[in-house]
Amino acid sequence: METRLNQFVERIKAVAGSNLNAVVLYGSAVTGEFVAEHSDLNIVCIVEQAGAQEIEQLHPVAEWWVGEGNSAPIIFTMEELRSSADVFTIELLDMKQRHRMLWGQDFLGSFEVSPQLHRLQVERELRTAWLRLRQTVLLAPAKQKARLGIMLASVSAFCALFRHALIALGRPTVTSKREAVNAVASLTGANPAAFLSILDLREGKRKEKEIAVDAALQTYFEFVEVVTNQVCAKMA
Repeated sequence: METRLNQFVERIKAVAGSNLNAVVLYGSAVTGEFVAEHSDLNIVCIVEQAGAQEIEQLHPVAEWWVGEGNSAPIIFTMEELRSSADVFTIELLDMKQRHRMLWGQDFLGSFEVSPQLHRLQVERELRTAWLRLRQTVLLAPAKQKARLGIMLASVSAFCALFRHALIALGRPTVTSKREAVNAVASLTGANPAAFLSILDLREGKRKEKEIAVDAALQTYFEFVEVVTNQVCAKMA
């Protein structure tokens, strides 16, 4: 991972030149929960100018980076990032609390994130994710592989929202996905067994054949429903 990150920084510096202000790594790669098969290397690049010409200059690096199996880097000017603080409160709070500077000065300490706007975004994103899960299950083939895929594809995002819900409610800080699941389970009384099983599978602690997929999806579905309804009611 370190080799890839160093390569990215050197390549982006070479093509961006003086237009590049900072490169930031955030997310699971910073917290120690990175799982190569399932996790992304999340990178934000801060530039002076982000017009069509400047973005086109970054294209070869972005194309190479995505070709290596990573998500495309997010490009912001500092002014854009600051003016987005009222819209991307979850994302900015994540960056502020869990980041590593790959290049440039650490500017995130001075960012202000509105607790009220954060609370509103958490409720909106949690309800949206819950509805998206419902629609995905509705349309998915009735096959175990598809159902397992639904849980694997959504578990990380739900854990992040659970963690932010705890922040919004003023609960003790948690740092890992597993801690977030257990904390919202204690708060709501929901059964976390399916979520913990999927996290075990992601981390290589359990094999697919050890999971009763249909029963797990039912428990997973119910957990999201209970947590969403109770947490959103507490935040209202």
